[in-house]
Amino acid sequence: MANTSSRTLRLLSLLQTHRYWSGTELADRLGVSARTLRRDVDRLRELGYPVQAQRGVDGGYQLAAGAALPPLVVDDEEAVALAIGLQSAAQGAVEGVAEAGVRALAKVVQVMPARLRRRLEALRAMTVSASWTGPARPGVDPGVLTAVALTCRDSERLRFSYTAAGGARTDRHVEPHRLVSLGRRWYLVAYDLTRHDWRSFRVDRLEAPQATGARFRPRPLPAADAAEFVRAGLDQQPRNYRVEALVDAPAPSVRDKIGQWCTVEEVDAGRCRLHMTPDSLDWAILALGVLGADFRVLHPPELTDQIHSWGARFTRCSA
Repeated sequence: MANTSSRTLRLLSLLQTHRYWSGTELADRLGVSARTLRRDVDRLRELGYPVQAQRGVDGGYQLAAGAALPPLVVDDEEAVALAIGLQSAAQGAVEGVAEAGVRALAKVVQVMPARLRRRLEALRAMTVSASWTGPARPGVDPGVLTAVALTCRDSERLRFSYTAAGGARTDRHVEPHRLVSLGRRWYLVAYDLTRHDWRSFRVDRLEAPQATGARFRPRPLPAADAAEFVRAGLDQQPRNYRVEALVDAPAPSVRDKIGQWCTVEEVDAGRCRLHMTPDSLDWAILALGVLGADFRVLHPPELTDQIHSWGARFTRCSA
C-alpha cells in the first residue's frame, strides 16, 4: 500500500506541471504498466483531481483546472518558495491578502519538515527588504506571526514579552483572539489575563511568544469585530495634526505613493483630496513632496507657513 501511495504522489507531482504526458512516458517514469497507470489515474480522480485522458496511439494525460482545490504536492524547493511568497503577503506587500497569507503561512510552516524550516529561517535571516515609498517600519518576524496565528486558531493561551511605545517592557499572559493587518502593521487582539481587559498589541513589539498548552473558551469581544476594536483604540491615541490637502494628481497615483499614511478621496479624474494625521508637519511636507504634483493646503494654516520656511531654506541653499 505504501508503494502504491508514494507512486500516486509521484504521478500527481508530474501531472502538476500541467504539461501533456503521453501514457508511455508516464508509465516509464513510474516504472509501471499502462494498466497500473490507468488505475493510479483513477485513484487521483477519486481524490478530486481532474485528470484529462486522451485515448489512441498518441494517448496521454494532463491535469486540468479543477472546481475545487485538492491537496497539493510540492517538492522541497517549491515548499520553501511557497513559504517565502506567503511571508511577503503576510507582511502586507499585497493589499487585501495579508490576513489570508498569514493563515496559509501558519498551515504550511506547521507541516514543514525540520530541515525545510531551517532553510526557510536561514533565507529569511539573510534577506533584507527595502521600499522606495517611505521610511522603513519595524519588521514583523514571520515566525512570531505564525506562532501567534496558531494560538488564535486553537484557542490556546499565550505568553510573550511586550515593549510599549514608551519603552517599558512587560511580560503578558493572554487569551489570543485574532490577528489584524491594518496600515501595514500587525496587531494581536487578545484578552489580557493580568489586567482583566481586552487589549491590542503591535506584533512588531512582541517577542518570544510561547503557547502554554492551556485551552480556553473564547470570550465575547466588545466590538463588532477585531478590526473595529483595533481602529477604535488607534482613534483614541493623541494626534498632533490633522492635515488636509487638494492634490492635482489622480487618486490611484497618490494612493500608490503614500496611501499607507493617509486616506485619499477622488475629486475628479485628475484631482483628489487627502487626509493624514501626522505627528510632525515636517513629515506631512515630505509626503506631499514625494507626489511630484501641485497641491493646495486646506488645513492647518501652520502647514503653509512651514512649507514657506522650507522653500526659503532650499532657495538659500541653491543660491
